[in-house]
Amino acid sequence: MTRLPDKESFVERLLSGDRVTLGRALTLIESRRTADRAYMEDVLDRLMPHTGRSLRIGITGSPGVGKSTFIDSFGSWLIARGHRVGVLAVDPTSKRTGGSILGDKTRMIHLSRASQAFIRPSPAGKSLGGVAARTRESILVLEAAGYDLILIETVGVGQSETAVYDMTDFYLLLILAGAGDELQGIKRGVVELADMIVVNKADGDRIAAARRAQAAYRQALHLFPPKESGWTPPVLTASALEQTGLDAIWQHITDYRRLTTESGYFDTKRRRQLARWMHDAVQTEILDRLFKDTLLSETAQKLETDVTNLKKSPIGAAKQLVSLFLRQNARNGSGL
Repeated sequence: MTRLPDKESFVERLLSGDRVTLGRALTLIESRRTADRAYMEDVLDRLMPHTGRSLRIGITGSPGVGKSTFIDSFGSWLIARGHRVGVLAVDPTSKRTGGSILGDKTRMIHLSRASQAFIRPSPAGKSLGGVAARTRESILVLEAAGYDLILIETVGVGQSETAVYDMTDFYLLLILAGAGDELQGIKRGVVELADMIVVNKADGDRIAAARRAQAAYRQALHLFPPKESGWTPPVLTASALEQTGLDAIWQHITDYRRLTTESGYFDTKRRRQLARWMHDAVQTEILDRLFKDTLLSETAQKLETDVTNLKKSPIGAAKQLVSLFLRQNARNGSGL
């Protein structure tokens, strides 16, 4: 068993931006070992005062829209202008084998060579929202290590894709012209949350189609209710391959940050996200404790059989399991 490093020196190396320490921290965050999780929980508590200074940008879109290439191009463009860019690229996980290709880093050729960038490909696992279960913790570690821009590439599939909105400041939706994504092809919920829509691959003979898609989305967005932030989402065109349109994208992002900071919405959204994270963590912690207990786990399996055999309702089974869980904890004197 690998010995865990001294926490104080580990935190100091993280805050200094040491890449080896950063890589190990992210590995420990993803670990399922109880000791690793407890270690990183303490480390995160120590890092919290040094977090929150970055801009967190979620980048989503259907598979094949060019998310990885866009991030490679956009991230390199940002580094050239003095930024340090952290990338959390989440790969789909096979439900059958549990495996993940983790090929995003190989598609980010320029960023992977940049000393001012740190790319972390992670399997999505069983988590919802197209993001890895520990993405939130990874964001904090990257911020503490001095990365001022965090780009989160999501899987881009599933209704729960919108969960990325709950951990980022700015939500960017990439689409393709003439690829089934226009208006009816993108789920309303994703479009409604987007702070910007970018028609990607607007180059060569696709420029005209990209402009038509841009106009269609601009009209469609007028049908949505005003955003709480007071921001009107722009629809832009860009080519990650030719690095065109990136300056306009960044200008709109900085305009958004200035507008929402001045109105107070930026901080309000951050506070809501932290509160939601705590509530999600409470649910996860309870479930972990519930299924680690032998009696509870066996009871859960029996109740599941009763439910699937139509002998018991899911609600009744859940209440019975929770009641047993509470009695177990009360008997042990440990509370929840």
